Amino acid sequence: MSRPLSVQTIFRLYDLDPKKSLGQNFLVDDSYLDEIVAAADLTEADTVLEIGPGLGTLTRVLGDRAGRVVAVELDDRLITVLRTGFATRDNITIVHGDILELDPPALLAAANEARADVAYKVVANLPYYITSPVLRHLLEATPPAQRIVVMVQQEVAARICAAPGDLSILAVSVQFYAVPSIVCSVPARAFYPRPKVDSAVLRLDVRPQPYFPEADPTRFFAIVRAGFGQKRKQLLNSLSGGLGLDKAQIRAALETAGIDPRRRAQTLSLDEWGALYAVLA
Repeated sequence: MSRPLSVQTIFRLYDLDPKKSLGQNFLVDDSYLDEIVAAADLTEADTVLEIGPGLGTLTRVLGDRAGRVVAVELDDRLITVLRTGFATRDNITIVHGDILELDPPALLAAANEARADVAYKVVANLPYYITSPVLRHLLEATPPAQRIVVMVQQEVAARICAAPGDLSILAVSVQFYAVPSIVCSVPARAFYPRPKVDSAVLRLDVRPQPYFPEADPTRFFAIVRAGFGQKRKQLLNSLSGGLGLDKAQIRAALETAGIDPRRRAQTLSLDEWGALYAVLA
């Protein structure tokens, strides 16, 4: 790959087609590559974990900017393309695997022959259907990435960046670990094959420690899930049903936390979820 080839050309050369079952949509408008790389703020000192390199279009640019790139690809058909294309690039390692079954720090340490606490950043073009589990997997890693830059469905990016009043369990889950922001919108026409919806580049600046560092994440999110379990119901009812506690106990907890029992889950801020956790933990 000394000279970049178009996505369509590579498909023809290797007699391949995008695999719909893996949600494959390949970025073909290179003008967005700089947006992604700029958002990651890479230097030669950085180690990058790329998830879903596809045909290596973004991988090449990452390799030019970062000191080390470890690219994890699930589709075995593309591994040959990637390993052939980057055979002469000493700072790019191609790994065949499912990121959800791999431990990011351990994977990078093995590739770098370094400690498992090596600092790293993540760049990914995620299939829409695995956005939530992959983000959760990355944010819960020990240690987590310093920064995560991902291409996601535009609607999902907006949900993740939402403010109290329009929060979702996804937004709370991400904002517990990171500060999200939308870098840019990416129209459907920038991909091959063309998806039905537009995308966005999302940047997550991972917090040095979770928003509530003393909280047990398992218990915290059990409370949050209970609150969102019946989204249209008032917190008094949804928490009572979700946690299996009587309404009098939930009412007392909400009032102690300074939260009106008639409110709904999407209106609570992170601080209010923390106050409720402190009472119910």
